[in-house]
Amino acid sequence: MLDRHHLAVIQEVERRGSLTAAAEVLHLTQSALSHSMKKLEQHLGVAIWLREGRALRLTQAGQYLLSVAGRVLPQFDLAEQRLHQFSQGERGTLRIGMECHPCYQWLLKVVSPYLASWPDVDVDVKQKFQFGGIGALFGFEIDLLVTPDPLFKPGLVFEPVFDYEQVLVVARSHRLACEAFVEPRQLEPEVLVTYPVPADRLDVYTQFLMPAGIAPRRHKTIETTDIMLQMVASGRGVAALPRWLVLEYADAMDIVPVRLGRQGIAKQIHLGARESDLGTDYLRAFIEQARQPVAVAG
Repeated sequence: MLDRHHLAVIQEVERRGSLTAAAEVLHLTQSALSHSMKKLEQHLGVAIWLREGRALRLTQAGQYLLSVAGRVLPQFDLAEQRLHQFSQGERGTLRIGMECHPCYQWLLKVVSPYLASWPDVDVDVKQKFQFGGIGALFGFEIDLLVTPDPLFKPGLVFEPVFDYEQVLVVARSHRLACEAFVEPRQLEPEVLVTYPVPADRLDVYTQFLMPAGIAPRRHKTIETTDIMLQMVASGRGVAALPRWLVLEYADAMDIVPVRLGRQGIAKQIHLGARESDLGTDYLRAFIEQARQPVAVAG
């Protein structure tokens, strides 16, 4: 009968490249591992691997079981972790995924009072996922996803917790600094600095430049907010960020926000969770904490 052990073997053989290496990781002898998998193949009536010299190649059935292992094993690991925490009298760990680079500063303002209110809950923040933020929720890599662009799927719930405006950021000496708002054509001669995110997931492109058929002179990516804003302040480009974040840096870096278009670009930070987890008290409490006003500039 197929069980967790078999899935773990398939996953480790694929990771390590051989039965011997997988056996070492799983603390088994190679003969015991081989016997177990051969017995499974006989029971299922289908081969899991094909031998190519010394190498093993997964069959179609093996590839399917590998995909099952990727979905199921993280759930087993999480269940064991939670049960261990319960046995030790602990509440658990809230694992938060980030799909919003500038939201990190906002998140810090939420986490601080939350930790004070829930001393028996730990918080872990992840910014890189194997299959993206939605995949991380479905794969039980994270418990909450912070995103400005929710993707509604069956089994997931996204709740808006914070409203903000996406604005253009320019140096105070920039030619656009005194404008009440900018039109897309005014960015044609500019170097646009963004986080390393595809253009089709950047609001300044999807809601401002692309509908007008406009592209900036150059698009440059930078990973950190501080360096991005230093580039803007030195006149080496412009950026698009939340207004509240820009105002926090404005005086120290001599930068100003300018509205994108006459109507502006209104956005919301959403928290996404598995629908089945919404009854978890400390997860629900974090969502409620995130809805509380936080001390942001502007």
